[in-house]
Amino acid sequence: MLIPSIDLMGGKIVQLVQGDKKALEFDNFEEWIARFASFPLIQLIDLDAAMGREPNSDLIAFFVKRLPCQVGGGIRSMDSARKMLDLGARRVILGSTLIDKGIVNVAFAKQLAAELGPDKLVFAIDARGGKVAIRGWKEVTSIAPLQMVQALDAFCCAFLYTHIDTEGLMVGLPLEPVRELRAATTRQLIAAGGITTHEEIDRLQQIGVDAVVGMALYSGRMTMPDTIPVRK
Repeated sequence: MLIPSIDLMGGKIVQLVQGDKKALEFDNFEEWIARFASFPLIQLIDLDAAMGREPNSDLIAFFVKRLPCQVGGGIRSMDSARKMLDLGARRVILGSTLIDKGIVNVAFAKQLAAELGPDKLVFAIDARGGKVAIRGWKEVTSIAPLQMVQALDAFCCAFLYTHIDTEGLMVGLPLEPVRELRAATTRQLIAAGGITTHEEIDRLQQIGVDAVVGMALYSGRMTMPDTIPVRK
């Protein structure tokens, strides 16, 4: 399944290179809503909230009313997760808050699952140099992605793996780390980070992995498919 990404910063849709340099920005929201309307799932990320800045709350509310979204960025408490679901998000994405003082916060994951239900939870694993990065990708921990999957597998419906090293570069996503995570969980696995072609998406599909695409769609490098694939 191809999952388009809508990343918000400063009241606009943006695309960043490796979470740092802004490469593209758009404010033609209705046009992108029309383009993405037939997709079964959209990934909506508030980059400002992820980095501890003023959130794009109005835009989040706007998009979740118009598109089927899994929402992430700055969701670090039970209340903020529940608020996103109440707004209309299909699922919430949590990442940084799942690591506390350098270890995986299994207790909080278990609490989230008990109160919200695992089917509403996507756990983000953002990796730079083979280690999990948190706080808007600014802080790299000593935790390996595989450790997070093994610790949290019982408490979510999906894992979102982002390969920061290739994010936004449109050079392709290395398959080896994705294969390792795929072998470690039966949950839905979604991969992101430099995916550029439909052939890459097909290769991911062959190993049972869904793909988040941003830069390649917004830049026109990847065309919209004539039919929208849905994982069964």
